[in-house]
Parts: sequence; structure tokens; C-alpha cells
Amino acid sequence: MSYGNKEVLKVILLGNGGVGKSSLMRRYVNNIFEEKTLHTIGVEFLNKTVDFNNKTFTLQIWDTGGQERFKSLRTPFYRGSDICILVFDLSDRESFVEIDYWLEEFRKYAELDSEDNSFPFLLLGNKADLPSRGMENNEIYTWCKNNGDMSFIEASAKLDLNVETGFMMMVEKAIEYEHHQRRNNTGQFKDTIKLEKGTKVEKKKCCAK
Repeated sequence: MSYGNKEVLKVILLGNGGVGKSSLMRRYVNNIFEEKTLHTIGVEFLNKTVDFNNKTFTLQIWDTGGQERFKSLRTPFYRGSDICILVFDLSDRESFVEIDYWLEEFRKYAELDSEDNSFPFLLLGNKADLPSRGMENNEIYTWCKNNGDMSFIEASAKLDLNVETGFMMMVEKAIEYEHHQRRNNTGQFKDTIKLEKGTKVEKKKCCAK
């Protein structure tokens, strides 16, 4: 979204309570990590200004409460989003299984076309610092493939592992998505754009087929 000369990207963090959404946001924006944090009540947000390809963007990052009782508070914020990061805990299988619920909820209230897989989604497995795993990697990759070749990254808010990489990866995808939409609207879209492969980042198609 553009506001005058300022480019603002609205980022939504979704996932079960306790997966570390708040920790990821605070690590990325303020470079802090707290061992014990309270569950987010409703929604909260922080801003971060970043430079990408010689252009300045303000990321408006929304952390949403993962409990069902906060559904009516969080869903109105989905509309107008530019990026959605689906977060689960790599040590907690249930939080991975519930990603289907979060994806469906976001698509519904953000009013996305169910057949459009080009929207900038990222599946982020947090707490990569923990030794235990709640699911196999092939399960995660299969899920991503079945959901429009969604990008996936492992991260750790505690160790500051791949946190900035994940957010900046999505800035790139959001810019590509905007170009995609503009070209579609003018009937000039021809080529599929691919992201370059980076550390622990799957190379995924980011545009609709």
C-alpha cells in the first residue's frame, strides 16, 4: 500500500497461542527476546522501516491472539494485508496441524480468491533451537506443495536465526505480487517470477499459474 511517498506493507502473523509470534515480532523490530511472555490479547502491532532495492518500506507487523476467543478481534485486521506469515512451533505437532485452520481463516476474512496461490504467504517453523521435532520435514514440504508451493523457513526468535531473512523474503514476494497484480490488470503479465534460493529457504514459485 502507498501512502503519499511512503510504502507501507501490512504483515499479519498467525498461528496457535504459544508458537512465538510475539517473540518473532519483537526480535525482528527491537532485537530483544524474553524467555517468558504473556499471550497476546486481541492484536498488537509494531512498525519497522527497511530498505529494499534502494526503496524504503514501513512494515506494519500485526501480532494476533491465537486463542479462539479473540477471533472477533483479530479477523477484521486481515483485510488489506500485504503479507501473511503462518507460524508454528517445530516441537509441537498440533500447532503444525492447526495451520490449515489459520490459512482458511485468513483467506476467508481477507477475502482472497481460493484459487489464487500467488498471495505472499510464508510458513515459518519457529523454535528451531529446540532439539525435539513434532513432525517430519517431508510432512512440511508436502503441505507446502499442496498449498500453492508455499515458501517455508525454519527460524528461532531466541537465537535470532532466520528471523530477518524470513521477513525480508516476504518483502520481496510482496513487491513481486504487487507487480503481478498490476500486470494482470493491464493484461501484460507474461512471465513467472522465482525467488532466489538462500540459506534454509525453499525455492518456490511465487506467482499464479
